[in-house]
Amino acid sequence: MTELPIRQDLAGLSPYGAPQLAVPVRLNVNENPYAPSDALVEAMAHAVRGVATGLNRYPDRDAIHLREALAEFISAESTVAVTSANVWPANGSNEVMLQLLQLFGGPGRKVVTFTPTYSMYADYCRDTFTEFFTVARNEDFSVDREMIDQALRENPDIMILTSPNNPTGTFLPIEVVDYVCENFSGIVIIDEAYAEFRSPGTPSAVSRIAVHPRLVVTRTMSKAFSCAGLRLGYAVAGKDVIDAIQLVRLPYHLSAVTQAVACAAVSFSEELLGQVELIRNEREELRGWMIAQGFDVAPSEANFLMFGQFVDRDVIWAQLLERGVLIRQVGPSGWLRVSIGTPEENTIFKSALLDIVGSGINGTERK
Repeated sequence: MTELPIRQDLAGLSPYGAPQLAVPVRLNVNENPYAPSDALVEAMAHAVRGVATGLNRYPDRDAIHLREALAEFISAESTVAVTSANVWPANGSNEVMLQLLQLFGGPGRKVVTFTPTYSMYADYCRDTFTEFFTVARNEDFSVDREMIDQALRENPDIMILTSPNNPTGTFLPIEVVDYVCENFSGIVIIDEAYAEFRSPGTPSAVSRIAVHPRLVVTRTMSKAFSCAGLRLGYAVAGKDVIDAIQLVRLPYHLSAVTQAVACAAVSFSEELLGQVELIRNEREELRGWMIAQGFDVAPSEANFLMFGQFVDRDVIWAQLLERGVLIRQVGPSGWLRVSIGTPEENTIFKSALLDIVGSGINGTERK
């Protein structure tokens, strides 16, 4: 193996990645289990044909049409007036987050967040040479004002809060968002990748961008929009923040094909979000079943459930995989996370889980 002169802080590390395995039931990466409809597929194909003849030219560097489409959707969904000047799309919310850390982080600056949470936050900080600090969540995985005060004592430059949180599914009350913004002069990032799955009527932090100029909300089309393969995420913020992000974006970062397909998907938002209600119902049914079976289950407002607690979660995971069901080993020790699938997939998962915990295999005991 060739020894390469990579950065010392990267030596010996492994890249981020969840297993991508060909199994009958894949419930490990929080994808929407429902594929795009035939009508949407046709609309996407038509959109690609429309831009294909111009692929010899660079795409719209500012993604104006897509930003307008997203702004219209956000305005309707959140009942807050948003324009294209308040929206910035990129290749997944991962790229949006990295751009924000490139812009507001860096050497001598600090990010604070609340764990357990999304593991990539630490990597964004590592890659931008930003100090990373965490505060442990409450026992029920919530974040309250006392914890915010504890985080502020670390004098951070950026605070990242996730609502609903991954991997726990916990949502963040809007009152806590207001408290952070009113008591912190730095950049506040609210990661709302799973926002569409929250209970109807739950307010989004988007409703606060007009009054908090240093607030940024990140969203994605990977989950509720059934477009994980598209890789399209976006930020919603005040115009000054959106303009500033463009200082660090790569030239022509978003392909013409991506922009066209994303615009087509947004035009089907009503159809796609109709699936969200199905997933919510399945989530609540599965959570109720798990509790009835004696499992601990974290309350979730996302399209997944974190459950446990097991003496050896790796054994449970491996036994599920043997039965053709792939879930995720993530979160605190003893816990596992399962994405909400179709009713048929959820039934297979339940049957497999019961078979395992009743098997007497060493390591499958519950704590």
